[in-house]
Amino acid sequence: QAIISFQVIIAGMIAGGLVGLWMARTVKMTAMPQMVAVLNGFGGGASFLVGSAEFFQADLLGVAVPAPTGVAMHIGILTGAVTLSGSAVAFAKLQELMTGRPVTFRGQQVFNAALLLALLALSVYQIVTPDPLLTPFYVLCGLTLLLGVMLVLPIGGADMPVVISLLNSYSGIAVAMTGFVIGNEVLIIAGSLVGSSGIILTQIMCKAMNRSLANVLFGAFGSVAASSRSSEGLTVRTITAEDAAVQLAYAQNVIVVPGYGMAVAQAQHVVRELAEQIEKRGGTVKYAIHPVAGRMPGHMNVLLAEANVPYDRLVEMEEINPEFERADVALVIGANDVVNPAARNDPSSPIYGMPILNVDKARSVFVLKRSMSAGFAGIENELFYDSKTSMLFGDAKKSLSALVQEVKSF
Repeated sequence: QAIISFQVIIAGMIAGGLVGLWMARTVKMTAMPQMVAVLNGFGGGASFLVGSAEFFQADLLGVAVPAPTGVAMHIGILTGAVTLSGSAVAFAKLQELMTGRPVTFRGQQVFNAALLLALLALSVYQIVTPDPLLTPFYVLCGLTLLLGVMLVLPIGGADMPVVISLLNSYSGIAVAMTGFVIGNEVLIIAGSLVGSSGIILTQIMCKAMNRSLANVLFGAFGSVAASSRSSEGLTVRTITAEDAAVQLAYAQNVIVVPGYGMAVAQAQHVVRELAEQIEKRGGTVKYAIHPVAGRMPGHMNVLLAEANVPYDRLVEMEEINPEFERADVALVIGANDVVNPAARNDPSSPIYGMPILNVDKARSVFVLKRSMSAGFAGIENELFYDSKTSMLFGDAKKSLSALVQEVKSF
């Protein structure tokens, strides 16, 4: 519409493409969750800015916005701004720029509800007013950005896969609404695909944790440790790399259970090397993938694929669980809540009912962990005190490297 020249548009596309290419080539695989959070924020922010520009244009020209267009415009602005600020908080949590624990305060849910009602009231006012004012619009934008922050603050790091997929769906919805506003069918189709797939993925993530979306968003999972069981009087068995290597070298069936600790230690390549050594000695190695392991959907799959682990060795939870009973060794690398038997055995546990990997069914269990600290659920892990479990403390990458060297000696 002759607002800016096509040369400027093309230059902007090239500049953005180069920045995206640089980000894609320089980001570490372990930082992929942060990358996804940033891209979600960019998508939401773009929709927020386009919707705002359309509002300012209508105000400048003194043109009344039709009600259907106004509804789509405000939905796009609201979801886009929430995605932008919410993704910023998610990035800060994942990057450890702030605590990964839930941030809560008294009356938080009431405050959020009041904030949402105020936004809805302002939106309705702007839509039905023939000549909407700029000041209420600025207030609307500010409160929406605040709502995005407030929605993500009480969510712990363990729930980040759900948050990321939900924010992804928000960005898709914002794009689709923007398409309605400017009459662009491509944006409508693309946004609808992203929004619907994000919602489906969010439902899958929630089902994998046996929790509702409302519980994830408002439950502040990890803020309170409530369980009737105590670890007092229980014994933790430790093991050296030399002793663990003996069993691994002669094991016929080994199941590796990767978790967030593997991502932090960047140990995926050493894991593959250890698996190759076991297979050279006649053993079989499979990888048990829990749907919410890590900090984004498919986090473990991405890391292991980067290490060139054959895709057919990655087995989903439902398929791998029956095989633990036949496993000689289950090697847990930095996983915690997703292998905690309390989810099956302790009705008072916050994670009771959550589907877990049945690691405790294996003949022997080796857990690679820095310390005995609790996971994001904030509770003790019964697996660590099991008579079949041995703990190998230390950095996961260094411990795995030691195991590789010891296995090679057999």
